[in-house]
Amino acid sequence: MPAAGRSGEPEPEVSGISLRLIAGLAAAAHGVVRAEAARLDVSVDSTTPLRSALGDNAPARLTHRLVLADAAALAEQDGDAASLAATVAALDTAGAAGLVVSGLSGKRLAALVKAAESSGLPLIDVPLDHIATFTTDVLSAMLEHQTAILRRLEDADRALVQIVLAGGSLDDLCEQVVGFLDGAVMVTTTDGRVIARAGSQRELDHALSLECFDRTGRLLTEAEPMGPRPEGPTANRSAVRIVAGHLDHGVLMAFCSHRHLTVDDVRLLERAATVAALAITKDQAVSAVESKYRAEFLRDALAGRAGSPVDAVAHASSLGWDIDRPMVVVVAETDEDDDRSTRDADEVRFLQQRFARAWTHAVAVRDSRSPVMGFSREVVALIGVPSGAETEQVMRIVGEYVRVVRGDGGGGRRSFSAGVSRPITSVAGLPQAYDEALSAVTVGRQMHGDGATTHVDGLGIYRLLALIPDGADLRRFVTESLRELATDDSPEYAGLRQTLSILIDTNMNVAETARLLFFHYNTLRYRIGKLEKILGPFTTDADLRLTLALALKIHQMRGI
Repeated sequence: MPAAGRSGEPEPEVSGISLRLIAGLAAAAHGVVRAEAARLDVSVDSTTPLRSALGDNAPARLTHRLVLADAAALAEQDGDAASLAATVAALDTAGAAGLVVSGLSGKRLAALVKAAESSGLPLIDVPLDHIATFTTDVLSAMLEHQTAILRRLEDADRALVQIVLAGGSLDDLCEQVVGFLDGAVMVTTTDGRVIARAGSQRELDHALSLECFDRTGRLLTEAEPMGPRPEGPTANRSAVRIVAGHLDHGVLMAFCSHRHLTVDDVRLLERAATVAALAITKDQAVSAVESKYRAEFLRDALAGRAGSPVDAVAHASSLGWDIDRPMVVVVAETDEDDDRSTRDADEVRFLQQRFARAWTHAVAVRDSRSPVMGFSREVVALIGVPSGAETEQVMRIVGEYVRVVRGDGGGGRRSFSAGVSRPITSVAGLPQAYDEALSAVTVGRQMHGDGATTHVDGLGIYRLLALIPDGADLRRFVTESLRELATDDSPEYAGLRQTLSILIDTNMNVAETARLLFFHYNTLRYRIGKLEKILGPFTTDADLRLTLALALKIHQMRGI
């Protein structure tokens, strides 16, 4: 789509020459230019006679058009000072780039000059005997400029399409665009993750230092406008969307540290984005076929159906994966319940594919031999860990992957939770590790809420509680055990539950509980008495304490 110009008018498909250049041609033709310096930077792509500009069939807007008028045309507008002022005001309101007049003198010229100065419309006065040469020079300059721009776009089209036909990558495409624009070029996902780049290191460093990137290196696509930009601090960069059909595949963005990007640069960028969409679509088609076989193998390996460990390791190696080493299974699930989502099926599938690609990219950058695969509801990754790694070290390693995928949550990224298994040293341990990771992601979300990253060893009793399939049974157990404390009908119930929980955790050590809660000893004795009136003699009944301890754990779980 053409970019919006002055007052919302679409920009031309090919830019024109600057009014400053036309002013130079006027000076060479012995003309006089009356205009503010800022108005001389406007682009002019065509000329229009005054009769056409103000006639019955006049265009609604005259943006980027230079209006030509001689004495006869102005006389048709009545020619007095008031009508000349009205004519100039109408041209300026319509967005005309300027007015060229010839054959005027005396009071009429003075009135026209005064009107132009009042409205700010650039006025060029060319002697009558030089107007033909001047007009020819202007039209020739426009034609030469636009021909050069079109030739540049055609050259870019041929070069970029050739890259796709030759099987080139997005990095190759970015490199070719840099050759035309001179700067840095990047391709990002729809949420701003950079997947291809090109340009000198100086230009790339300059681009990444801009405020349009967050601290994780993600492009803030949700804050960046698309298309040409007005003059200003952001005019040295421009972004266009990479779209194929109704699918948005990402953003193509150009940066230049030493000049502003023009409308013509953006047009070239849009052509490149179309070619990038072809390349991405082709890669996705190939990837879909490869992913089918990879997904089938990984699914078999996680279910223990991949054959002997030796065969499984060999098959994985043929797919570019290394599973003959210590590793953990990580299962990541988006926190949004897609079964109850208002999104249509195509959008849900697209979002899940984007989530899987985010994990694939994050893992590939750090360990290209680690398997990672997106399934219908989850992403599974087998992350290599050092031999004998403790839980804390494992969680640091996995946490780095999670941090990269999650970023700062912007760009339309969906919140997700992740579960981590214990380390395994053989393919034979994959089924158990997969079950552990599934339990960790499900129970971890219930324990800690959305966005949790949980190791299976951190589940404790919650792991057993999660095996009970009917949440109604668990809720009934909590209500029967805690009675009114299972609710928040009274403001004091939450405090009583906390007191009970710490008493049980300290094995009924009243002094330690009072210290942890900052209570006076007698105040705590009073609260214990109140708890026993509600729950029974839990201070002397070990079985009741166990029941209450389980009820409190279930009460803390989410989603039951």
